[in-house]
Amino acid sequence: MASSDSFEDVKSRGILWGFGVVVLISLLLLLFLGAWWGSEPKQFSIQDEAMERAKITKTTDIPLGYTYTNTLAHIAEVLLHKSGGYITNDVAPPGVFLDNISAFEYGALVMLRDATTALRNHFTRDQSQSDEDPDLKIAEPYFYYENDSWALPSTEAEYQKGIDALHKYMTRLQKYGGNVKRAQFYSRADNLWQYTEVVIKRLGNLSTRLSASTAGATLIPGMAVIEPNVEVRNAKVAPMTETPWLLIDDVFYEARGSSWALLHILRAIKYDFHDILLDKRAMNTVDIMIKALENALSPVLSPMILNGSGYGVTANYSLTMATYIARANAAALDLRDIMNRG
Repeated sequence: MASSDSFEDVKSRGILWGFGVVVLISLLLLLFLGAWWGSEPKQFSIQDEAMERAKITKTTDIPLGYTYTNTLAHIAEVLLHKSGGYITNDVAPPGVFLDNISAFEYGALVMLRDATTALRNHFTRDQSQSDEDPDLKIAEPYFYYENDSWALPSTEAEYQKGIDALHKYMTRLQKYGGNVKRAQFYSRADNLWQYTEVVIKRLGNLSTRLSASTAGATLIPGMAVIEPNVEVRNAKVAPMTETPWLLIDDVFYEARGSSWALLHILRAIKYDFHDILLDKRAMNTVDIMIKALENALSPVLSPMILNGSGYGVTANYSLTMATYIARANAAALDLRDIMNRG
């Protein structure tokens, strides 16, 4: 009887040890996948990607607007096909826990949407009465599909349709004739001015939210003057309060995603709007924006986003990011003014 009990006891411990090993291996696997899937996508060469898509060897053979459009398509492709794929709509571990890369994807997606809208409404239209491009009319709405849908239709499937429509527009930029209508792209100062207006608002919003990561960040939008004895609700404006501690990293990585996407878009603008930027003497202004965004994408050396006080012992990553975003925004304001001049 005693030997039988001892055998059962050893057997039970063996099962528990086996179960514990399986759980430990599963956790280690999830941690490994989480670290891999949560890594930010690397920067890419806009010209190399455009030449590869166009299947040519010289940049002089790339049609005007091809590089800009291909950059938008490739940004979307990177979001869908990076390590771990598109994470925001994941409903299972480890993706469901990776809120930082999800915020990165959202930031990049917002910039992609704005740039695609500018392509449809401004860059491809000669004047306000011009007809819009049929492929871009299809492409733009797909990128505005909800970003966290995992059921049918999935977010990935809808965004892929937008990518395919952009590729069709690019094909008509390169090959046309007969029944195929030539696609248009107008690199004019007024078109770039209209897109820059949107960029200014996006960067201003990010800079404000990043700056709200410290104590005492509460402010009144519009810098409204509130009398000491008058409640804020009577001023008909809502105060912007300090960013909650658990959301600081999300705002930071949203800004990283926005910077990553906008950096590539600006490089494409620098290529396709080269002549007008030189004519307006605005090339240096675009370079300042690009440099500021490159600095914003410097490697993060801490395993967590530090949030020290303004002059405290530890660093404040959000304020550092806000500095780079604000510099890019200041250059964007200059670019808008330059493009708006006669």
